Formats: sequence, structure tokens, C-alpha cells
Amino acid sequence: MTTSAKSSPTTPSPFNALALSRPSAVIGAGTLGRRIALMLASNGGHVRLFDKNPATLQSGVTFAREALPGLVATRAAASPGEVEAAETLDTALDEAWLVVEALPEVLDLKKEIFGTLSDDAPADAILATNSSSYPARCMIGAVADPSRVLNMHFMMPPEQRAVELMSCGVTREGLLQDMAAYLTTLGLSPYIAEKESIGFIENRIWAAIKREALCVAAEGIASPEVIDRLYCETQGTPMGPFRAMDRVGLDIVLQIEEHYASAFPTLPQAPRQLLRRMIAEKRLGVKSGRGFYDYTSKEHAS
Repeated sequence: MTTSAKSSPTTPSPFNALALSRPSAVIGAGTLGRRIALMLASNGGHVRLFDKNPATLQSGVTFAREALPGLVATRAAASPGEVEAAETLDTALDEAWLVVEALPEVLDLKKEIFGTLSDDAPADAILATNSSSYPARCMIGAVADPSRVLNMHFMMPPEQRAVELMSCGVTREGLLQDMAAYLTTLGLSPYIAEKESIGFIENRIWAAIKREALCVAAEGIASPEVIDRLYCETQGTPMGPFRAMDRVGLDIVLQIEEHYASAFPTLPQAPRQLLRRMIAEKRLGVKSGRGFYDYTSKEHAS
């Protein structure tokens, strides 16, 4: 279906020149969308960020603009591009060479936007979804030319260099490799999945870790704080699964878990039940001020 999973392709990408002559567009200015816009602007690219919520759009643009100089400073050959707010979807799509969908993990929403992109984006624009739990194959029913569609999953936070690429099943030959080559010019490390997989490579493994951590907490074996401390000490990581879930947003974590459960019915219910209770209490993580941790206190604010 694709070439083997690997990073750092050495062949030049035809997208380098396109990225400097035409804008890219990111649809959705939430936690991941704003980070994608930041990365696409990190080597001279012009990025239009769009979101139906004006407050989310403005905060997304502000985040990307403020973080851009520091990100560019980490790469000697890079030069800062531009991130601008697009007030309408049509404005965002005008002359775009690449459109990245970064909407919530709701399949009907993604199907609808891909139908719109098929009609309204330039005919030669590449259409990518940042979804890690839904293969792009599920979104192309209303796309006239699905050969230009692929999954392109960015990690978070921006310091994470890995990006996973996956075919929609009919992605045109060479597109994944050309995109991987381009992503290396942004200081990223692309990996191509050899076959379709819900969750790609890293997120498939991460899903099992966070799901089991949720089970341990739901069963009362240990608190999220204890699990995080133990995980960090034994795995040598700076962040445990619960703090990581708080950063993603527990509503997003639940959406992803619901999708995994629909594909794999034997998965335990306790993780989703715990997440639903948290969400019902408006504890969504960092973005609401409280999740598994209280971010209104100095102890857990970082």
C-alpha cells in the first residue's frame, strides 16, 4: 500500500517550491490545528488558519505567531513564515496547495468537510486529515478525486518531530514519499505506515498505554498522580499518561476511545466510563482548568 515506515527521506520534494509560492490552509484552530499551522509556517510558509469559532481562531493565530520565532531558532537553516486568520473557509482555501483538516474526531463532521474541500479547494490541492483514529478512507465518499487525499498526523507538543503518513487506499503513487520529503524541510521526522491502521503506529501503542492507565485508576489501584510518577520514573519520560491526556483534552481522548471501541468491541468499558464522568463534571483538562490535575493551582499549572 505504501513504502516501509521510515523517516528522513533524501529525495527532493516538488512541494518545497509550492510551499513558498502558494499558501497552505489548516481547518480547525484547536489544540492540534494551531500546532500544525505553526509547523507549516516554520520554514517560510504562508499559512491560513480557519475556525468557525472567532475566539478559538484568534487564540490559535496568537499561539502560532508567538511560538514561531522560538521554533525557528532551533533550526539554523529555517526562516519564519506567516500565520494569518482566515475569516471564511473560502478565504482559507483560495489558491491553497495543501489543506489540512484538524477538526474534532467526529466522522460525520470530517466527511462533510472533505466533501466541501473537494468542491471548493483548488483542483490540485492536497487534502490531508490530521485524524489519528479515522483512516482517510472513511472520509472520501464525496471527494471527486480521492487520489489526492491522505492521513497526515502531527504529534503534540510542537517539539515532537514525528509525523505519520498513511494512504486513503487510492492515494496517488509517490504522494506520501513527496510529502515526507517536504516535511523534513520543516524539521519534522515523517513515518509512512505500510498499511492502513486505526491509530497509525505510535498512537496505536499509546492508546493501549493510556487505556490501561485509565483502567488502573478506575479500579482504584492507584491515583492518576501516583501512576504518572511511577510511569515517568520507570520509563524515563518527562510526562505521564494522565498529564498527557489533560493536555490533549479529555473530550478528545473520549472521542478517540469511542472510535477504538466501535472497531474493537472487546475493549474494557472502564476507561470510557471514567472519562465520561470527568467530562460531565466539566473537567476537560488544561483547556478547562481542571482534568486529572487542577491547573488553577501553582503546583500543576505547568
